[in-house]
Amino acid sequence: MKLAVISLSEPGARTARQIAAALGAELFLPATLDMATDATRFARVGALSRELFDTYRGLIYVMPTGAVVRSIAPLLRSKLTDPAVVVVDVLGRWAVSLLSGHEGGANDLALRVANALGAEPVITTTTDAAKRLIVGVGCRRGMSGEHLAEAVRQALSTAGRDLAEVRLLATADVKRDEPGLHEAAALLGLPLRIIASQEIRASTREFEHSAFVEQQVRLPAVAEPAALLAGRRTSFILRRQTYQGVTVAIAEESCSSSG
Repeated sequence: MKLAVISLSEPGARTARQIAAALGAELFLPATLDMATDATRFARVGALSRELFDTYRGLIYVMPTGAVVRSIAPLLRSKLTDPAVVVVDVLGRWAVSLLSGHEGGANDLALRVANALGAEPVITTTTDAAKRLIVGVGCRRGMSGEHLAEAVRQALSTAGRDLAEVRLLATADVKRDEPGLHEAAALLGLPLRIIASQEIRASTREFEHSAFVEQQVRLPAVAEPAALLAGRRTSFILRRQTYQGVTVAIAEESCSSSG
């Protein structure tokens, strides 16, 4: 997927540069911005959007959502052909899937951006929002994707729930480069959310601590906090279970209260 990252301000440029480096994207910054960088320069974001809209499959804007909407509105044609558009605030706290969520891959792109920044992915498509289960996974090095996927299936069976209800797999950033986890996510057809170690250490949520995990990766736990922290208003439906070197925990997001 050919990606472009675009920002308008100096703080936004720092976040944009981080995204571009992590995702192998081309960086675009205003010509008026006095920063030493190898970014491609532009004069007006509207004109740049017109130039990029049909040549890049993913556009990541690090700027206010309103500015993005005004920039791309005249260019919209069809969810089947429009590129994926993701919006990120300048401090890198949220990655919002704005356009072409499923067909164009913006939901997946928002998650990739969020993982790169330690941000919160914001995905509002109904089919994704209706899925309320998050499966936290920790594992030893070198586990195969098949083994990890089977551990997830066993955990869901133990909880009496179905794979179709799962929105995310989640793990800690110390496992970011574990090939088996990415293979398992692909086998299960699920996105993989990465939770920052500092977020786990700072969490006040109640989860079971593991002396072994602390010794191995200097974290109090992986599967349980990853399951809790990857969603909103989460609670456990299955506490940490171990399946031949794989730890799995399942949390469920509750609907917001009305009133």
